[in-house]
Amino acid sequence: MELKVLNSAGKETSNKVVLNKEIFGIVPNDHAIYLDVKQYLANQRQGTHKAKQKAEVAYSTKKLKRQKGTGGARAGSRKSGTIVGGGRFFGPQPRDYSFKLNKKVKALARASALTYKAKDNKITIIENFSFESPKTKNYLGLMKNLNVLDKKTLLVLSESNKNVYLSARNLGKAKVINVSNINTYDILNAQNLIISEGSLAEIEKLFN
Repeated sequence: MELKVLNSAGKETSNKVVLNKEIFGIVPNDHAIYLDVKQYLANQRQGTHKAKQKAEVAYSTKKLKRQKGTGGARAGSRKSGTIVGGGRFFGPQPRDYSFKLNKKVKALARASALTYKAKDNKITIIENFSFESPKTKNYLGLMKNLNVLDKKTLLVLSESNKNVYLSARNLGKAKVINVSNINTYDILNAQNLIISEGSLAEIEKLFN
């Protein structure tokens, strides 16, 4: 697949790039995508949820009422989960939600996600650029020039660029990442994928 390279003004340049078929033109594997996205979201969970069990509730251990003769159940502890304010039965406990996923599966998922974006013509190649200072106005102007101002976008850079990152940080529909941080979830979550020209070679290295 051949794409024209745009400049920061949104105009076509004389440069063209050919997307690698082994990355942007494979047969997508939806299950690999599912597993990779599931792992990504699981890794975002802190797992700090906690509910007090019977042994952790601070109440008196005195028996509530006599064992027999009340006509009711035999209540022995104020801490019981059957009583309001008591400990919770089988409540959530701190845990780690992360799980292992093979590198080949993750690579297949990323390539599948990139293939879907290529098939939908949602990939834009832009010349390498930078901002002199971090200004949200500059980033909005760039998105307007690329006709994606109202879209959820993911900008992939070949290396860290603090000014570009800070310019997009306050925008809810914009995200900027380096090639090393590219992942299936971010690719699919964006409506348009914007890749800097210098990032293509780095993306190919990820799959080698």
